[in-house]
Amino acid sequence: MVNRKGTIEYVIVGDHQGIVIPPLPRYRRGLLRLRGLRCIHTHLRDEPLTQDDITDLALLGFDMMGALSVDGSGIPGRIYLGHLLPENPTGKKWELLPPHRPWGLDIDFLDFIQSLEDEFERTQRVKVLENGKENALLVTVADSNQGDIEESVQELKELVKTSGGVTVDSIIQRPKKLHPRLLIGRGKLTEITIRCMQLGVDLIIFNRDLSPVQMASISDFTELRVIDRTQLILDIFAQRAHSRDGKVQVELAQLRYLLPRLTAKNTAMSRLTGGIGGRGPGETKLEINRRRVRDKIARLEKEINNLGKERERRREGRIKRGIPILSIVGYTNAGKSTLFNALTKSHVNVEEKLFATLDTATRRLRFQRDREVIISDTVGFIRDLPKDLMGAFRATLGELRDADLLIHLVDMATPAFEEHILTVETILNELELNTIPKLLVFNKEDKVDSSFIPQACRRYNAISISALKGKHLDNLLLRIEGMLCKDMDPITELGIGHGKAAS
Repeated sequence: MVNRKGTIEYVIVGDHQGIVIPPLPRYRRGLLRLRGLRCIHTHLRDEPLTQDDITDLALLGFDMMGALSVDGSGIPGRIYLGHLLPENPTGKKWELLPPHRPWGLDIDFLDFIQSLEDEFERTQRVKVLENGKENALLVTVADSNQGDIEESVQELKELVKTSGGVTVDSIIQRPKKLHPRLLIGRGKLTEITIRCMQLGVDLIIFNRDLSPVQMASISDFTELRVIDRTQLILDIFAQRAHSRDGKVQVELAQLRYLLPRLTAKNTAMSRLTGGIGGRGPGETKLEINRRRVRDKIARLEKEINNLGKERERRREGRIKRGIPILSIVGYTNAGKSTLFNALTKSHVNVEEKLFATLDTATRRLRFQRDREVIISDTVGFIRDLPKDLMGAFRATLGELRDADLLIHLVDMATPAFEEHILTVETILNELELNTIPKLLVFNKEDKVDSSFIPQACRRYNAISISALKGKHLDNLLLRIEGMLCKDMDPITELGIGHGKAAS
């Protein structure tokens, strides 16, 4: 291993099976630069760089990889050289130079490597943009049909956008068999690593959940930050939770996700503690971290129970007053907050992002003849909702059990609206809310072909509106009033209890 000053930093002796490259803490690869070391090794036959050589070149970010052939008498033969390439129109990821005799090699190495790094920096998309957003490369590992894959990729891009990041590239991989540790093959993971280097990206986001072993293995293999879909969604929730209830539940979900992923990454994590009460065998640092996380989880669960009691008192107050409860549910970004604002003249935050609403908002909605209902706007659902989030938010979503009617709002402008309907129905069943009356409402009718609207409404026994344009909201209110108040006497129209909903 030779540094850029020409000094030999490491001499490694291997055998016929190969060599083991040690950790290189003094020479860390940067986002916009190579490692600062070139690796020169011997081949016992006159052969070019092998696939293992290319893999080491890519994963370790060497300035250059060289293989010097040696004949049976120990006389040097030809030397084979290769280096990584910046992003280019041909899509090539590395360059193999023509073989030379060592004494015929004439390269101004410092000038060459400086030019190469300048080109990397020129073509790379800088990690932190002017507006502070971070670049990410998405990896979709799928075995489904093309339509589902495209929908999954687009949804992952929207999640990245919502989290404040930028998707610079997306890679789809359909492995015949999932690797137990790396999820995908070493070769494909090597290509992804090189692609990240070409684009100046140090964050890889996978579209599926990674086990603790997979996440650690992929991160160690690529030397890049690796997160999965669940971690991305947790990050979004952490950014958007504002109420005490929401913040506690997000933190609880994050800790439950973190606990099995606490591993001893280095020797410092396994040191024994010292000081009063900490001498002797004691606990390792890793065990202490795990115990602290478990203790924090227990405290948060207790706080959630207390918050649940407060919600129960508020619920009992609503029941005593006999005011019906109406809740808007649906897939994320279906337009629930827009509809909530249109019906109640409120100003709940509305954005073209997933999970724009995280904390439940509640208002009163008045019908004709002074009839009133409580209407609430809830967090949006999403396919394959992480189990940690489902568990943590079960208390919040459990408030839907008090509803007398659920408005299931659907974005009919998205091609995957049928899958979205199925996802929401599945989650409602898991929450045991399938017995509550539901009204299916298609939103964003202004963005679809008008001839399609009656057909969809007949098929799903639904009505259509445009919450943003305010179209057909009167029809929606009449339908809601009819479903909530059909059995009410005009004089005692506020006498609806919650027995049906609770059952």
